[in-house]
Amino acid sequence: MTNLRIVIPAIDEAETLPGLLDDLAAQQAVDPEIVVADGGSRDATRRVCAERGVDWRPARPGRGRQMNAGAADFTGEWLLFLHADSRFSSPRQLAAALTCLEAAGPDSVGHFPLEFAIDGEPAPGFLYRFMAAKTASGRRYAINGDQGLLLRRALFEAIGGFEQHLAFLEDQRIVARIRPRARLVCLPHRLQTSARRFAVEGPMRRYALMGLIMAMYVAELDSFFDAAPGVYARQSQTRALALRPFVRLALATLEAQRPVGRAAALWRLADALRGQSWQVALALDVLCGRTDGRSRPITRCHDSVTARLPGGSIVRVVLFFVLALVVFGPAWCFRLFHRRSGLPTMAT
Repeated sequence: MTNLRIVIPAIDEAETLPGLLDDLAAQQAVDPEIVVADGGSRDATRRVCAERGVDWRPARPGRGRQMNAGAADFTGEWLLFLHADSRFSSPRQLAAALTCLEAAGPDSVGHFPLEFAIDGEPAPGFLYRFMAAKTASGRRYAINGDQGLLLRRALFEAIGGFEQHLAFLEDQRIVARIRPRARLVCLPHRLQTSARRFAVEGPMRRYALMGLIMAMYVAELDSFFDAAPGVYARQSQTRALALRPFVRLALATLEAQRPVGRAAALWRLADALRGQSWQVALALDVLCGRTDGRSRPITRCHDSVTARLPGGSIVRVVLFFVLALVVFGPAWCFRLFHRRSGLPTMAT
């Protein structure tokens, strides 16, 4: 019986899977079992698996559903969940990862730092370097499914596996459930991931939409995702991204809440923003060429200063009112002007 199962969710990944499967076949000192959980491919994904002797399994679409299906009957110790467009940087990467977690103790879960690539080459530009630096930080909201998730089967079962009600965000939700129970460890060697979605949709537009998705997630406004099924399209269906409809929908979702609900959502956002100021310091380090996690003086200085600052609740209150003014200020001013001028008020 193998001690490690690798689960790869896939939909129409016949072009990317061969590279990952070849990397896995080349891994030394580890003999993993590989399961590709297919959510309804119409290309040659199944044939690619058959040619390489990999277990192909049909599953309902949605990464959470697919990965749960791929892990369902495993009785070994370790599970590793990988995206199909991942590539390994070392033939001993899996062995090093398992050794690292064994040394870290029984309550440890691993994720890889990332390198973003386009057509197999490192993606150029500040944004990709910044995102790669974030993946090595291990901080709140900075660990995602592209980085892989290596954990013991017993822990995976104890937390109930991946949530399935959304086709995305399953990575953030499972990490949130892991944090109180286990130590998250950044594993040796980088995992290369494709920046193909960024390249097609537009790097800054995709990153801005990711920020909006995280804001709606943190604010617990799931109705936004119910109303925007295309917020995270399948890779085969991606195209140049139009941000404005999603921004309008986000504002409309907030407006649709009762006043108490709006206040609660903004309060949660203020708390998240308060804890994310490190990203500004990290961005400055990356701009200065400090991409190594051990040589980021601005980030270290930020952490040292914020650790000594009292009154975290005061910062949260200030951020709450700033958010309220930014989000609702223009609409309030518009309504006030029309009320005083006697003009009819337009719905916002």
